Amino acid sequence: MTAWTYGVSIISARRGLQYSNATTVTLLSLISQTVILWTLVALFTGVPAVGAAFLWPAVIVGFLMPVVRWLTYTGIARIGAARGTALRSTHPLFSTLLALTFLGETATLSVLAGILLIVAGITLVSWRDEERLAGARWWHGVYSLGGAFSAATVHNIARYSLQGAGYPILFAAIVGAVSLTTFAGYLALPGTPTRPVWNRQSLGPFVAAALLENLGFLLFVTGLSIGPVVLVTPMVATQPMWVLLYTVVFLHNIEMVTRRTVGGSLAVVSGTLAITLGGAAQ
Repeated sequence: MTAWTYGVSIISARRGLQYSNATTVTLLSLISQTVILWTLVALFTGVPAVGAAFLWPAVIVGFLMPVVRWLTYTGIARIGAARGTALRSTHPLFSTLLALTFLGETATLSVLAGILLIVAGITLVSWRDEERLAGARWWHGVYSLGGAFSAATVHNIARYSLQGAGYPILFAAIVGAVSLTTFAGYLALPGTPTRPVWNRQSLGPFVAAALLENLGFLLFVTGLSIGPVVLVTPMVATQPMWVLLYTVVFLHNIEMVTRRTVGGSLAVVSGTLAITLGGAAQ
């Protein structure tokens, strides 16, 4: 569900980025996350007694999330939704390495093979031969790779906090408040290189993207509260398949399905099955 939701969010954000920039959609996503999730906390869950082991990781993730989202959206704006999502979705490699190193998680050969299959499939599906975006340069992929590595860091910190206490809604709400405060403070600094660009044509797609991304984040941290990083993140990384599907369905006069696409899709599905079966066997 996280992969599906993130996929729709990316398509919507890409539409809006034609008229605005990554700073604007990042700001809108953080505002909506803070308002909606704290409303849910107030109405349904309340604020339970949690310890420092829960709070400090949430605060740290809050500082990192604006970086993750800005890098992700900038990558999509610079090199396109398909290529940007392909590079951004390599995060299972970084997440698994960090989880094995710092969280003491284990991964079977089936899980590791599944991760490699997913990354290979993502590359085949998303790195299509298509017209290069105007002004795109090879090094612009660093934005998406930076988003992948910073996201992997967030995944492991979130897992450390959630595996003991739970409370994913409260965790996501704290992250939203800290992230919004951090990003707003950054924008208020004199000489900040990128400012929000408010364009009426971008607002609808950006609001939809923000709402969907926040739903995806809530689903994701819920997954991390009950499952290890090495199982959860590779399944989230299947989102480029959804991006491709939505592009073909809604932009069929622009995109086409090739043999490479079919092969990549099969690799992603096989990798997901390998991870699921490997995790069940542990």
